Amino acid sequence: MKVLAFSDLHRAAPAARRLVEMSRNADLVIAAGDFTNHRLDLEGAMALLDGLKGPVVMVPGNNESEDELRGAAPENAVVLHGETTEVAGLKLFGIGYAIPVTPFKDWSCDLTEAQGAELLSGCEDVDVLITHSPPKGVVDKTSQGVSLGSTAVLQAIERIQPPLVVCGHIHDCWGRSAMVGESHVANLGPAGTWFEVEPKG
Repeated sequence: MKVLAFSDLHRAAPAARRLVEMSRNADLVIAAGDFTNHRLDLEGAMALLDGLKGPVVMVPGNNESEDELRGAAPENAVVLHGETTEVAGLKLFGIGYAIPVTPFKDWSCDLTEAQGAELLSGCEDVDVLITHSPPKGVVDKTSQGVSLGSTAVLQAIERIQPPLVVCGHIHDCWGRSAMVGESHVANLGPAGTWFEVEPKG
């Protein structure tokens, strides 16, 4: 299956236009959160993605809440936050928000590590794990070298070993990838990244 994945659009119109064009060749589109900025005008962000070829699977970032995204997402999109879905035999689990809690206070949608671990406890044998936050110590460092990823996400990857993990959130690691055991972990960014993924069984 030809999968197009992206994260952290942040209402960037040129990137959105490219993604819509790229999606014409995709069997599945995955969006790993942060469509807007500071939880403002999510509808406008979704309008930029009008024409995105489905099926589409989305998770909320820390710039939009789960309810806000469910209310604004296009009809051809499934929103996941602690849930599993299946597309043409491919099993996907998604969890959004920033894990751990950010310093951004009132506007940011965050989870503690304990809350993240609780949501991830329902994730079992899946082909793709979609998270907004990267795992701790993996494609998660700022330009100052500070690791801001999630231990709950890392532990879930180590436990489940999904073939593909896609994330975003830490902009300085856009386009980077690494392995956690047998799992390929990619921090996406808004440029659009292609993957070939087949169901494990």
